[in-house]
Amino acid sequence: MSKNLRDYDILCLKAAIKESEKSVTNGNHPFGAVLVDANGTIVLRAQNSVGITGDATGHAETNLMRLASQQFDKSFLETCTIYSSAEPCAMCSGAIYWTGVKRLVYGLGENTLFELTGDDDTNETLQLPCREVFKHGRRDIKVLGPLLEDEAGEVHKGFWKP
Repeated sequence: MSKNLRDYDILCLKAAIKESEKSVTNGNHPFGAVLVDANGTIVLRAQNSVGITGDATGHAETNLMRLASQQFDKSFLETCTIYSSAEPCAMCSGAIYWTGVKRLVYGLGENTLFELTGDDDTNETLQLPCREVFKHGRRDIKVLGPLLEDEAGEVHKGFWKP
């Protein structure tokens, strides 16, 4: 990967982290995601919505993929990258797979997230890495992460019950 592409990945990842901060401000869990087209334009943003809707499937990445599949066709989505503040859970990985997005960049890794959430009942993770989910599919999804774990993890500190 070229240095310029990685630098741009960092900028887009920071936009996803900003969405995770907005998510907390809006009364939700600290997760955010953005969808970026092949030209480098952020075309959609999403936050976690579990806190305000009570919908357990309202994760940022699933919300984003739901919006994306309603607004864009699969051929367009195949050229996009999803940037997520944290490694997508198994459900969100499935949503990414089914929409056809072929590239994911994430901040906080699942193991680090699990350390931050501890035994908090509101984060019932499956501890199933996204790469493991994707490798069982029929399509190749390129994954870059974890990146910026300290920055991505900051919003989680003090949010979860020990």
